This record gives sequence, structure tokens and C-alpha cells, in this order.
Amino acid sequence: MTNRESLHYTKEHEWLSIEGDVATVGITEYAAEKLGDIVFVDLPKLGSSTTYMKICGEIESTKSVGELYAPVDGEIVAVNDSVTATPELVNQDPMGAGWLIKIKFTELPALLTHEEYAQLTNEG
Repeated sequence: MTNRESLHYTKEHEWLSIEGDVATVGITEYAAEKLGDIVFVDLPKLGSSTTYMKICGEIESTKSVGELYAPVDGEIVAVNDSVTATPELVNQDPMGAGWLIKIKFTELPALLTHEEYAQLTNEG
């Protein structure tokens, strides 16, 4: 997931990689940096439903607690057990091995491009 330009983004600092009708979701490097050292990740259960922009998980760091918002309506088809066992993986590789969930969706909402997200975070 190193080609950041091909990813989609949310204003809540999540990235999505779309393959067919499945979105792999994680938090951006910007979000991981702002959270600080991540110590706990709570992800939704496999098979559970997600509703667009509703909280579906939680990421706790030494600084604060961040919520994971569902970027699409759908069903959880995979969770990254590696990040629940080793939360610091999200800090180490948020855009790759630190992915969080995969959601099978029926429709994509309006998402940000890489350029729009970079402007949002003043990194453009």
C-alpha cells in the first residue's frame, strides 16, 4: 500500500485501498503521528455491519483515544489481528502492515484524493 496517490482518504484521517467491492481501511501517517505511541486497538467483529461515519473501533495512545469511523456502509470481512496483538504496528507502518479492517461495501461515498487530503493536513 505504498502508492499513496492511488488511495482514497477521509477527513477523519483514514485511508482506503479499493479492490473490487472491498475497501481496506487504516489510519494515515498523519493520524498515527498525531496520536503518538499507540497502545491499544479495538476493532469491530468479523461479520459485523458498518454504517457510514459511525464509530466502529477505537485506537488508544499514550496521548489520547481516537475513534475509527466507518468510511463506508458494509460488512467487516477481515480484521487485522496483528494490530490488536501488537498495537505499535500502526505507528510503525500505518499505510501498510498496520491496516485495520476490510469492509465489503455496496457503494462508495465521496472520498478525498491524495492531493485533497494533503491540502487538508497542510502537507500539500
